[in-house]
Amino acid sequence: MTDNSTQPHNTPSPAPQNLEDRSFDAIADHFEKKVYGGLKGAIRLAVLRRDLSAQVSQLSARLGRPLRILDVGAGLAQLSIEFATAGHEVTINDISHNMLAKAKAAAAESKSAASAIEKEEGIEKVNSTDVDTNEPVKATNAALTNITWLECPYQLLDEQLDGKYDLILCHALLEWLAEPQAIMDFFDRWLAEHGVLSLCFYNPVSFDYRNLIMGNFNLLNNKDYQADNKKSLTPNNPVPKEAVNNWLTTHDYQLLSASGLRVFHDYSPLKRGGHAFPEAVIEMELRYSNQDPYKWLGRYLHYMATRA
Repeated sequence: MTDNSTQPHNTPSPAPQNLEDRSFDAIADHFEKKVYGGLKGAIRLAVLRRDLSAQVSQLSARLGRPLRILDVGAGLAQLSIEFATAGHEVTINDISHNMLAKAKAAAAESKSAASAIEKEEGIEKVNSTDVDTNEPVKATNAALTNITWLECPYQLLDEQLDGKYDLILCHALLEWLAEPQAIMDFFDRWLAEHGVLSLCFYNPVSFDYRNLIMGNFNLLNNKDYQADNKKSLTPNNPVPKEAVNNWLTTHDYQLLSASGLRVFHDYSPLKRGGHAFPEAVIEMELRYSNQDPYKWLGRYLHYMATRA
């Protein structure tokens, strides 16, 4: 969710108890344009889609059925809509009514042929539920089939969920939570024994590196600065990968894969050569996204993990 690279990064520390989880309800249009209105969003989706498609295909084949998928803090939920189009049973959650409304509109407009994930055969379809009334509605196309929409903070999902999930998506949410570590207990409760956790989070190292390249030393030296969260998409409390690694180990998760999202694109102030061709940029981002040491410089990191 972070594309404003000119704000300073402070060393993350435990969030005060009076902080609230961030909602993008008031800036949903700005979020959609800023995060997914250009090449940055296309790169993010390309890497996540590549990582997830392989895991979903393997897990679904092993279980012999479509998956139960939960997307926590889903935002625009592009990938979850694709999974629903492919026939999986998907629950999409966000704290923001406006973000879910945008996601639902996108699902209603999408078509099965547009899904980037290969559609599975012989999957029984069920109805969706309306984001405003939470009442069942008849699905109008394949994208709406098998989707349940839940508008609430993730902490209230325990009251509405039923049964465990084969795949839990949590993308660009950790850095906006007042108490990010607490969500690990939520994962423990709702991830099936064989399940996979897809955890994508902002990488604070990328902030430092970007501003070193740009010469923004004054921002790096200003340890007291806090971004204006009324419109800013820069998190003030990002979680370093070392902390996430420790959480996963403590909760007995085994890391299956790690990728970086936007490992070079944001660091190039002079766009020349191949940078003039978006398809070439995406191709190279995909190539280096899962290679050492480049992946650890990604603006976001994508972990896929399962219970050890």
